[in-house]
Amino acid sequence: MTVYNIFDTHAHYADHAFDADRHEILEKLPETGVSLVMLASSCAEDIAGNAAISEQYDYIYTSAGVHPEFADSVSDDYLDIIRETVRKYPKLKAIGEIGLDYHYDGYDRAKQIKLFEEQIVFANENNLPVIVHSRDACEDTLNILKKYKPRGVVHCFSGSAETAQEILKLGMYIGFTGVITFKNAKKALKALEAVPLDRLVLETDCPYMSPVPFRGKRSDSSMIVYTAAKAAEIKGLDVQELLNITSENGRELYSI
Repeated sequence: MTVYNIFDTHAHYADHAFDADRHEILEKLPETGVSLVMLASSCAEDIAGNAAISEQYDYIYTSAGVHPEFADSVSDDYLDIIRETVRKYPKLKAIGEIGLDYHYDGYDRAKQIKLFEEQIVFANENNLPVIVHSRDACEDTLNILKKYKPRGVVHCFSGSAETAQEILKLGMYIGFTGVITFKNAKKALKALEAVPLDRLVLETDCPYMSPVPFRGKRSDSSMIVYTAAKAAEIKGLDVQELLNITSENGRELYSI
């Protein structure tokens, strides 16, 4: 399938999974129809690595943020690092990924909430959208989003159609990954059905969440076409038409 105008709205190319062939992949992605990529950061190392990558490739943009899994170890000056990155790199277009993750018992929820709220406040003060990670933390995530009302996207959406409606009421976008191609994706597909076309974005979350037929392998942005094909099927659209719509939504989301 020959496609173009792909916007992968959430990728992790600073991840060590790409250390062996990162630039080989990034140089070839435009040949596969990928026109834009947004890099998501998880920690200080990511922030620096992603910023450097965005400087090397015209089609790649970046974000800065601390993921909830680092709430216990984040440095006291982490906001200064984010602030300086925002100041230095004009291609930085979002704060993320940030949020809550209650999947593992060992995480300190109070610290996660503090970290999440601080970064949302920073994003609002700097007129930047947020990239929100929420895993097994739906109620607290929604309460915080309703409290601070940031612009942005809830990425790799795993909630119900009802939760999607609550997020949409806040004016946010919702991102879907290759999960919608999985056989057990009934919940995700119900949520996708509930999201209007003007609030929908696509992502890989690479190197994770590879769509079928690549499930279990390292993902990259070229694979998003399989996610787009499934989404187009659900929405009753041509694949290219869906890619055009989601690309425009991504541009609007990130002011590109």
